[in-house]
Amino acid sequence: MEQPAWDDPALSSGTMVRGALWLLQVIGEGHTFTKNQLRDAFPGISQVDRRIRDLRDYGWVVYSNTEDASLLAEDQRFVKAGVAVWDLNARRAAAPQKAISSKDRQAVLARDGYMCTLCGIAGAEPYPDDSVMTAVLSVSRRTVISADRSETEALVTECKRCKAGRGDAPIDVKDAFDAAGALAPGELRRLARWIERGRRGSTALDRAWAAYLRVPPEQRSEVTDRLREMQ
Repeated sequence: MEQPAWDDPALSSGTMVRGALWLLQVIGEGHTFTKNQLRDAFPGISQVDRRIRDLRDYGWVVYSNTEDASLLAEDQRFVKAGVAVWDLNARRAAAPQKAISSKDRQAVLARDGYMCTLCGIAGAEPYPDDSVMTAVLSVSRRTVISADRSETEALVTECKRCKAGRGDAPIDVKDAFDAAGALAPGELRRLARWIERGRRGSTALDRAWAAYLRVPPEQRSEVTDRLREMQ
């Protein structure tokens, strides 16, 4: 379907669709925009910010200063376009699935040790190659291809950067076989112990660091003061 103009008066689509077209045609991938720019483009739309956030359900990636510390509070960065939401068939095919409940989300995060299952970063931890960006974890639904090539669905913990880079790629169990097959005997035995325990062999120090990172930044000074008393 041909991409319509975002400000075409004849366009009957809602604000989410027009907002997607505005991002592509006015802002462009990789560029920043302000909340005032957004409101000026869509005057009289009281929840235009929320409509832009709705695009994330269709694979669009838009960062605020929560995901990218280099951004100001009023800035956002259009990182990557997703599904062509102005195409009704494409939008229907990619319609968000049933929302993940808060209870299920917390259970999955705890199961995965509050770490991204792809890169292993903990929530709120700075990326080693980008110290101004901290990891924000989310729980995603992923298609899983089993060893017999049948497909199921699973909930997994991912950081937003890995989620954006991976797109909708499924999880293939064969990849785990291949990765394990490349290990040296000692590493394979260590992996087997992790599997038996049901968790990676992190140290007490690793777990303490991950717990500290889950504390909101404005309350971390309390932890720091208590640690000084314990030394």
